[in-house]
Order: sequence, then structure tokens, then C-alpha cells
Amino acid sequence: MAHEKNHDYHILNPSIWPFLGALSGFTMLFGMVLWVSPAVENNHPWVFFIGLAGVLYVMYAWWSDVIREGKEGDHTPVVIIGLRYGML
Repeated sequence: MAHEKNHDYHILNPSIWPFLGALSGFTMLFGMVLWVSPAVENNHPWVFFIGLAGVLYVMYAWWSDVIREGKEGDHTPVVIIGLRYGML
């Protein structure tokens, strides 16, 4: 009875993707500042591109998790409608 589902939403387990997304976004922002800053002698565009690669990887991995959860049947009708509205 303690594990009985009494709502229409899918409660997720803790995920590392929000933290990695924020870290990658900060790296991308920091890389952009280094790249365009005239105060830095050697512009470092590679820091920006490392952050960009991290953001793209997190997007791919996070959406892979969402798709896997959907294929496993974890999404309720309310969640499916919310995902559809979110894609409009």
C-alpha cells in the first residue's frame, strides 16, 4: 500500500543530467567570454567548443532517457499529453 500509485504523474529518480547540463552551459559561457575578450592574449575557442559538445551530449542523453521511459511504459496519459503540448 505504501508503493501504491495515487496520481497521474511519473515521478522520476534523481538524475545527473541537470547538473551536467548546467556545468556544460557554464563552460560554454566561460569559453565564449574567453574567446571574445580582448583582455586575453591567446583566445581560447576550444573551451567554448568543449562546453558546446557537453551541452549537445547532455541533450542527447537526457532525451534518450525520456524515450526509454516512454518505451518502458512509464509515461501515463497525462504525461504523454504534457509531452505533446511541450513539442508544439
